[in-house]
Amino acid sequence: MASPELLIFDCDGVLVDSEIIANRILSERLTALGYAVTTEQCLARFVGYSTAKIIAEVTSSGIDLPDDFEPFLKRNDEDLFAAELKAIPGVADVLAQLPHKKCVASSGAPDKIRRNLTTTHLIDYFNSHLYSAHMVKNAKPAPDLFLHAAKQFNVDPGNCLVIEDTALGIQAAQAAGMPVLGFAGGSHCNDAYRARLVTTGIETIFSDMALLPSLITKRAGA
Repeated sequence: MASPELLIFDCDGVLVDSEIIANRILSERLTALGYAVTTEQCLARFVGYSTAKIIAEVTSSGIDLPDDFEPFLKRNDEDLFAAELKAIPGVADVLAQLPHKKCVASSGAPDKIRRNLTTTHLIDYFNSHLYSAHMVKNAKPAPDLFLHAAKQFNVDPGNCLVIEDTALGIQAAQAAGMPVLGFAGGSHCNDAYRARLVTTGIETIFSDMALLPSLITKRAGA
């Protein structure tokens, strides 16, 4: 394949190391509301989900969540992310190296995406090219978000390359007809997590963000 025209990055777990923090907050809140779940179980079950999808799954089990469930998570995420959130190691250097068009396509809310990238000093690599599941009808694993991102650049889906850390995101890229690389370098990624990515049939999973430029070059020369 030729070098991709557009690189599409997921945000949480690919650009910012947020998943372990967010799922700690989620597990504590759900457990307090009667849905007992550990951080590790949240990571196995909910990573890549939009908040709306999490709420739908929990309530389908018979647990009533209060109206302030999502605002509570948002407030606590903001506080802890401001104190603890870091960029994925090496990602700033890699983004600076890559000459391609770039954007972010994340299940998170638009304000959350922008705030987290600003906190970690990555925002200038993407400017206004931030796309949220809130902008499309169907969240991942549907292809809607990735197709929406490609449309904004007038780039054919086959000329994009997606970098994703979740099975849902990989499935969304596959459904969109886009090549995809699996990233498993966040602090939440253990052997079991990587094994879940393998079940998608993805060919390449990498754990060191510094390898991304060479992986792109290798794909272009294939």
